[in-house]
Amino acid sequence: MVDIFDEVEEDLRAERAEKLFKKYAWLMVAAAVAVVAAAAGWQLWSRYQNQQDAAAAAQFVTIQTALEQPNAAKADQIAPLEHLTAAAPQGYKTLARLREAGLKADTGDLPGAIALWNAVAADSGADRLLRDFASLMATARELDRGDPNQLEARLKPLAEPGNAWSALAREQLAMLDLRQGKVADARSTLQILSFDASAPSGLRARASALLAGLGGSQTK
Repeated sequence: MVDIFDEVEEDLRAERAEKLFKKYAWLMVAAAVAVVAAAAGWQLWSRYQNQQDAAAAAQFVTIQTALEQPNAAKADQIAPLEHLTAAAPQGYKTLARLREAGLKADTGDLPGAIALWNAVAADSGADRLLRDFASLMATARELDRGDPNQLEARLKPLAEPGNAWSALAREQLAMLDLRQGKVADARSTLQILSFDASAPSGLRARASALLAGLGGSQTK
């Protein structure tokens, strides 16, 4: 008798399962289709992104190659860089804006260059290293005319230990001190920079030359 009841119960379970399957089968099919569609969509999107990256890279290399030619007309490459900035993915967009800013500075459009550097520095989507570099470039071009307090506020975070641009930012802070007549502060900063093994050799040489001009001692 136990076996019979067990068989009946199993049949009832099977019948309920079949009814449930028929009732909700469309949901399972829809879920499966959604998973497949999402996977296919992701692959298509990744392929599209890769194609966009490749196209932007090719355009950037073309522009850079043109700029490296003898007697290259730098101003002629500003428009292509503007086009690349408008259409490229984030990484190449940032590189294009930085290159465009450099060209504008070289061709006499300093306000346009500073505006671009500031735009990159304020772009939360850009790589932090490039944002800091843009900020450093903007302050470098305003050291002799910008508001000292604002310049110092921008440079101090970049001068912190561990920042990739620390040595360059400290050099700019020393120049800013000299502009304001703070010779002792500038000399102290340059003294440290001249012996900073982590700083580029060219920067250490500049610090030593400035110290010599200020009559500063270089004793370690």
